[in-house]
Amino acid sequence: MQSTAYAASRLDRLPLSGFHWRLLCVIGFGLFLEFFDLYTGGAIVGVLLKQGWSTLQLNALFGTLTFAGLTVGAMMAGIIGDRYGRRLAYQINLVVFGIASFAAAVAPDMYWLSAIRFMMGLGIGAEAVISYGMLGEFVPPGFRGRMLAFLSVFGNSAVFVGSLVNLWVIPHLGWRYVFVIAGILAITLWIVRRSIPESPRWLETKGRIDEAEVVLQRIERSVARGGELPSYAHEVPAPTPQVSIGVLFTPPILVRTLVGSAILVCIGFSIYGLINWLPTFFIQQGFDIVKSLTWTTVITLGGPVGSLLGVAVSDRVGRRPAIIASCVVTAVCGLIYQQVDSAFALMGVGFLLVCSIYVLVAVGQGAYVPELFSTSYRLRGTGVCMTAGRLASAGCQFFILWLFTKGGVLMVVGSVVAAQLLLAFAVWAIRIETRGKRLEDLDSGVPGAPTTERSHSYSSGQ
Repeated sequence: MQSTAYAASRLDRLPLSGFHWRLLCVIGFGLFLEFFDLYTGGAIVGVLLKQGWSTLQLNALFGTLTFAGLTVGAMMAGIIGDRYGRRLAYQINLVVFGIASFAAAVAPDMYWLSAIRFMMGLGIGAEAVISYGMLGEFVPPGFRGRMLAFLSVFGNSAVFVGSLVNLWVIPHLGWRYVFVIAGILAITLWIVRRSIPESPRWLETKGRIDEAEVVLQRIERSVARGGELPSYAHEVPAPTPQVSIGVLFTPPILVRTLVGSAILVCIGFSIYGLINWLPTFFIQQGFDIVKSLTWTTVITLGGPVGSLLGVAVSDRVGRRPAIIASCVVTAVCGLIYQQVDSAFALMGVGFLLVCSIYVLVAVGQGAYVPELFSTSYRLRGTGVCMTAGRLASAGCQFFILWLFTKGGVLMVVGSVVAAQLLLAFAVWAIRIETRGKRLEDLDSGVPGAPTTERSHSYSSGQ
């Protein structure tokens, strides 16, 4: 029996192909479903409040339990995915979310709906953790950054689609059918995802060499299509240690955990602490609802533009430069935002501010954070960072409200500026660049972590 399937070398020497793009679409649709659920859920509670089916307090409970489910789901996905496999974790989360979505459609009151919402969050909360980590283990180093960044485009597109669904379904069929649609989408995706292979890198770390070999041969046949594939280096990796989650909180991994968490916390604070509050801020400043929503729509168009910009720069300039630049641009736009008084200037600067925040989402959350951790604990590392980000997203609501009452929108924007500058310094200080490098060359120094006799850097041109 052979001791290795040479998974890293064989996967990293493959050209970008239809296999990779199909995998991107199947994984990306899961992120689409997560954002679709979050956006439609926010609209539904507004309708329930207007219909007298809910109250402000019950809406707050609904939101709190949603984030609680997302947080627990992220943590559990990391543990299950590293221990039992990426594929299994992917299937479990969709079953939980799909069943809970159908249950939400028949909830008898707001208390039941909020409790079911926790279960929905538990299921869909796993998506981001598994998606970025799993896709990165298949994609060659020269393309990994842009492919991972592209996943965020799926999430952003869900906001527009979700708004269309809300616009037609809720008035004509009722809010319960929105949950039915989410359940149908989840079950459909569960069926499609049964064809996704397990990560050969993960199988190899578990000593399941024969299974890794079968998966690798299937991928190679799909990519080659009867042609010749580039040769690969026969490098034998060192045995992979099976470490506990505690490794994330011990040197030298602790620094990576802290920086990864800082990226996700900063993203959560910027999106849920600023962007989601923009309509409220504008209305509180005396603008009418139509003007507020118009300005917000224009400004939030920076989201998909920023994601696409992240796709463009991730592999060209590198993760660290892109993250640092996005933070600095966000900070500069935030400072300018506080000084402008023209409507068009306000929308223009706001657009650039949101655009730069979503560059950070695409490059930082999508590519950089999963790359900071070794294969044997990649999902747990990403899960811990994601958990920190979601706790910050949920907890910042009251802090943002306090800032707004004390100093208005200027103080809120100022806090985002400070957070972005602190993150830029942290990413600069860690001095870890992942562009064009194999995941195995990025291992973080755990005793016994997998290493090879030689290290190779591949570019997209090979």
